[in-house]
Amino acid sequence: MNFTTKKLIIRRPDDWHVHLRDGYLLTKVLSYTSTIYGRAIIMPNLSPPITNIAYGESYRNRILSIIKNNHSFKPLMTCYLTESLNPNEVEKGFKSGLFAAIKLYPINSTINSSYGIKKITFITKILERMQKINMPLLIHCETADFKIDIFDRESYFIDNVIKQLHKQFPELKMVMEHITTKTAVDYVKSTNEKIGATITPHHLMFNRNNLLTNNGIYPHLYCLPILKSKIHQQALREAISSGNKKFFLGTDSAPHFRHLKESGCGCAGIFTSPTALLAYATVFEELNALEYFESFCSENGPNFYGLSLNKDTITLVKKPWKIQNNISIGQHSLIPFLAGTIINWSIENNA
Repeated sequence: MNFTTKKLIIRRPDDWHVHLRDGYLLTKVLSYTSTIYGRAIIMPNLSPPITNIAYGESYRNRILSIIKNNHSFKPLMTCYLTESLNPNEVEKGFKSGLFAAIKLYPINSTINSSYGIKKITFITKILERMQKINMPLLIHCETADFKIDIFDRESYFIDNVIKQLHKQFPELKMVMEHITTKTAVDYVKSTNEKIGATITPHHLMFNRNNLLTNNGIYPHLYCLPILKSKIHQQALREAISSGNKKFFLGTDSAPHFRHLKESGCGCAGIFTSPTALLAYATVFEELNALEYFESFCSENGPNFYGLSLNKDTITLVKKPWKIQNNISIGQHSLIPFLAGTIINWSIENNA
């Protein structure tokens, strides 16, 4: 990486966790990812979810058909893990190059997770096959048990599921996605090279005080896993500023139309794709850790997945940029992360 006080030139980054949606919304949000990132892990929780090779190929083709000609972008598809998924389908999808990983949602833990897993014991044969072929398992690390406080669900899941999984399948590659707690940071640090974790820009920049303000609830910071206390936010910031290679970029960008966020039962998800890379740069600069910015964004993820690094670069310049208040999508609109604020970084020659 080359950087001065006014410019950052880094290897093109990848986004290891993004929701691109489908249909009309896909056509409107894809370019915010394909403009910046060389690759992205595409989440499979559509309706219906991506649960087999045929669905995966069809979804990938829809994505490829609308990528702009001047964007060099590769979608990395994932398969939604269900209890009825055939291990042979898993292996065939992985070895063909279609599926880069399998995604585990605990049942009813987040958006479109009603097809998820009730008990880990129901998927033992699938996990055995994945360990054998070195296929990564991506995990939404929360219990959906209503008896567990929502702010404790990640820690509970790590103590009661993740630790047992790793003990039973010590060679299974696992990504603990969008981690939010000191518990998660400490656990990832303590394990072998088979466990990595993604961290989002919103969990680095904000905590639950920003979501639940004196002036009311701010719905555009509502996500799952929910923002935690400042202690946990600080642990995430320390994790990335230490240069630890087990942590890497995953925006968890999840667009919902404004009227679905600002409603009586607002959807969980933050549309971070337009601004995430600049938000990460802001945090690394605040932490005096710009020396680790490129590895977090562009190297740690590919190295964990066993993929080559991107060869081209992207340039960020120290130039104030006001983020638009909303993005019109037909009759509706999306609210981007950090909407209406001025950020001190911008992307040079963004197309």
